Amino acid sequence: MKYQTVRALLEEKGQAQLLRYYDELNAAQQAALLEEIGRVDWSVFSSHTAAQDAGEISPIRALRLSEIAARRQEFEEVGREAIRRGEVAAVVLAGGQGTRLGSSAPKGAFDIGLTRPVYIFELLVRTLQGVCERCGGRVPLLVMTSDKNDRETRAFFAEHDYFGYPKEDISFFVQDMAPATDFDGKILLEEKGKLALSPNGNGGWYASLLRAGLLPSLKARGVTWFNVFAVDNVLQKMADPAFIGATILSGASCGAKVVRKAYPEERVGVLCRKDGKPYVIEYYELSKEMANARDEEGELLYGCGVILNYLFHVEELERIVAKQLPVHIAKKKVVCLNERGEQQIPAAENAFKYETLILDMVRLMGDCLPFEVEREREFAPIKNATGVDSVESARVLLKQNGVEL
Repeated sequence: MKYQTVRALLEEKGQAQLLRYYDELNAAQQAALLEEIGRVDWSVFSSHTAAQDAGEISPIRALRLSEIAARRQEFEEVGREAIRRGEVAAVVLAGGQGTRLGSSAPKGAFDIGLTRPVYIFELLVRTLQGVCERCGGRVPLLVMTSDKNDRETRAFFAEHDYFGYPKEDISFFVQDMAPATDFDGKILLEEKGKLALSPNGNGGWYASLLRAGLLPSLKARGVTWFNVFAVDNVLQKMADPAFIGATILSGASCGAKVVRKAYPEERVGVLCRKDGKPYVIEYYELSKEMANARDEEGELLYGCGVILNYLFHVEELERIVAKQLPVHIAKKKVVCLNERGEQQIPAAENAFKYETLILDMVRLMGDCLPFEVEREREFAPIKNATGVDSVESARVLLKQNGVEL
């Protein structure tokens, strides 16, 4: 965009401060700043929601382990056929870095091996590769990166020869970024020629995939289902034929893998219903009475803990994204320039970040099949170096599942 065009746009939006240092920049920096401003999605500032509207919360019943076991062959046959027809794509949300693990590299590149290198990406790719071999089909793997780790992630996969997965079946795309603002709604600068940007939340994966131009080729392959999962769960089973088959046979446009909560206060989101529609409620939103309520079998009524492994039908994705997902605002610490043009690292929350959430995609789907899985076989998140949900706890679970480290 040309300078005058950008200047007029910013004055209209009340954001002219973004060009405060424009004359101090060299030509390349000026061009980069104008381009960055031109990519801003201004709708995020008009569609945000600070809190969900009130509504009636009620439990949702999951497809239990015993029911899945009784119908596993039926479910798997349907799921395997969908994979053979090329209807399933896998999307790994991998925009983070291993900061809490003591690494600045992409989180998926973290080595959790003990006697040999074993990378998080490697474990996930090998799992998906095994599904393809068993089903006799091909599953495109879409890796969502971020501005901070995209180049390094691509190089890491290339360096390891894509862990044996067909190179033509792996695509990378960068998550869209959203500007941070001060508490008066003014967009912040991280540097004199750079906006203070952050990833736009895990609900932005589909819009980012669209902007990367990946959908036409995926549709041409016959993809109708996207299995979306988080990079940090090393026992994650993606493109699971039983999960896919059960969701298809249920008639739902969305499926969610869940584990039974270990105890009422466990800090996991819970799949339930809100005004009759599927809804993920955060652990801190549950009242003490709701968290402890049990059914006639003694199981927690609100016990469907989500593990960020979802299955979405593409037609419904197109419908809900066209309507614009709600944008959530959160107070965060953001590195930015102060009034003197000096970069400051804040000691306290100083800004708003704007994010879309995948849990809203589940709600807007209208229906969702909760599919129970065994915690010990499919839930080993790595959030910390030690303690709960850590490298240590994941290694224990991987060994229990026969993974050599």
